Amino acid sequence: MVRLYVLLFLVQIVLAVCALISCLSAEEGQIRSLPRIVWVLIILFFPLVGSIAWFVAGREPNSGAGKGWSGGTVQRKQRRPVAPDDDPEFLRSVQDRAKQQDQELFQRWEEDLRRREDDLRRRDDEPPREGDRPEV
Repeated sequence: MVRLYVLLFLVQIVLAVCALISCLSAEEGQIRSLPRIVWVLIILFFPLVGSIAWFVAGREPNSGAGKGWSGGTVQRKQRRPVAPDDDPEFLRSVQDRAKQQDQELFQRWEEDLRRREDDLRRRDDEPPREGDRPEV
């Protein structure tokens, strides 16, 4: 008999914790009837009745939509990406920046190559100096 009471007590605590989490994480538009602080106090002072009241009358019936419990189609608000690598705009800017850097590097390489070729041509066009030995 004691085990049954302990089990029921634990179920009541779990239900109250779930109701508190649900109440505190609900957006303002999803809470009905009473302000959030009143719902929190009801859940804390009357855990069993307050938790059941919160799930029945405190939140909007569609607040759980999109989590797999509703059978119909769900219209979701378009949310901002959570991470930068999920944001297509950010990825596009990274790609553009990389292309720009590649083009600048390629231009520097071309300029360096032209400069070296010009130096070689000038060296080949110069007459031999007195101290230079002819190649054998």
